Amino acid sequence: MKAMMVVGTTSHAGKSFITAAICRILARQGWHVTPFKGQNMALNAYVTANGGEIGHAQAVQAWAAGITPRVEMNPILLKPQGNMTSQVIMGGKAVGVTTATEYYEKYFDKGWQIITKSLESLAREYDFVVCEGAGSPAEINLKHRDLTNMRIAKHLNAPTILVVDIDRGGAFAHVVGTLQLLDEDERALIKGVVINKFRGQKSLLDSGIEWLENYTGIPILGVIPWRDMLFPAEDSLDLLDRQTSQSQKELNLTVLRLPHIANFTDFDPLDAENTVSINYLNINDHLGYPDAVIIPGSKTTINDLMALHQSGMAKQIQDYVAAGGIVFGICGGFQMLGEMVFDPDQLEGKNESYPGLKLLPLETIITPDKIVRQRQTCSVYPYPGFPVTGYEIHQGITRVARIIHKPANTITHALFEDSSLGIVNDNQSIWGCYLHGVFDNGAWRRTWLNYLRNRRGLGSLPTGIPNYREQREANLDKLADLVEEFLDLTPLLNN
Repeated sequence: MKAMMVVGTTSHAGKSFITAAICRILARQGWHVTPFKGQNMALNAYVTANGGEIGHAQAVQAWAAGITPRVEMNPILLKPQGNMTSQVIMGGKAVGVTTATEYYEKYFDKGWQIITKSLESLAREYDFVVCEGAGSPAEINLKHRDLTNMRIAKHLNAPTILVVDIDRGGAFAHVVGTLQLLDEDERALIKGVVINKFRGQKSLLDSGIEWLENYTGIPILGVIPWRDMLFPAEDSLDLLDRQTSQSQKELNLTVLRLPHIANFTDFDPLDAENTVSINYLNINDHLGYPDAVIIPGSKTTINDLMALHQSGMAKQIQDYVAAGGIVFGICGGFQMLGEMVFDPDQLEGKNESYPGLKLLPLETIITPDKIVRQRQTCSVYPYPGFPVTGYEIHQGITRVARIIHKPANTITHALFEDSSLGIVNDNQSIWGCYLHGVFDNGAWRRTWLNYLRNRRGLGSLPTGIPNYREQREANLDKLADLVEEFLDLTPLLNN
């Protein structure tokens, strides 16, 4: 199996973006290519067909390669959950919660074994692997226990690209410093540098490129210009680049930026709607009166629920609903909408019960067992009969509450034929579901948006549209076209 490695001078340099583009480029050339990231730390996750959990970025890279995502493409996923701990996913399954120190003591050897076994498995089916690193390969305090950067490059003897984000400044220092801190055998694998997110006139950069090539002896393989393209975010740092659209849109939706926000890739299909503006709002800010408020997934439902109460955002949401607003909760956000969240095993906190937002007559019990599975169902609301697909990732079971504090909210309706997946209250002001990817379903998404539009007196949009995966395919083609125009892969392919 031929191999290529993509590492970055920093987090957020554009490794996932470049890796996805290269996967699509190589697939177009006829390679049977697979992505790979040995260890990922992210709260955006995807569920494979066999119920395994991997980083969402690796799923996107698999789609770019034209193949089905599988757990071997990301054998280790770490999901931060506060208090300097992370949930450990190995081989697609949760195996424990650990601190950084305990992780390397308990999981390092197991981790390398599953990484190498995954690569061996992929090598039996694919003829090219494009590997993505994590963070920086030059963290000298961590290099001896780094499972996902140059250790993998050396294991595969993979020619390696070093990506630098020039938009944030200091690009030349980042490149030189990274190369300086690599070991000699690691540096020998770096076959080229890619300057990413360049804004401005290319001729003004040429003298810097010439100096950098002469100083390092490593060619600049490409300068990728900044393009305002929607690409699935890897982590919450990407949200900093997502500003509210300044152009006038017909619908304005607010997504709460929870402290432990997870799976905010759920909202990429909404972001791609020309008539919709998405604003990611800090919970300490003023809510205002958008057309709808979305409470997203959370890695730690209870901690984020308490943060909503302590910040005053919970009261703002309740006042917003009382004034006629619309709220949609997904996964952890769905759990927060109910009367109470119970944690009998104290998995997320020190208490056994916590007050919810009391917007739906529900109670949730946090359970040790994690539900991770793909789902296929049909819609009931806002219109019956649409096929709907998505996936569940949650710890907890939600049911109708025994004690109802608000009689007006006692009447609810199932959103889907499987009533456990979500409900809406009788006046359709509070929506909640466990289904990640629900907005990927084009007809369902447009019907829900039309409900919001009709409340505003706006005309309905067509619902007979493709699902978001077709738009994602077109986006991946555009990304590949962009990178292919400005990146020379010849030195790596001929290596």
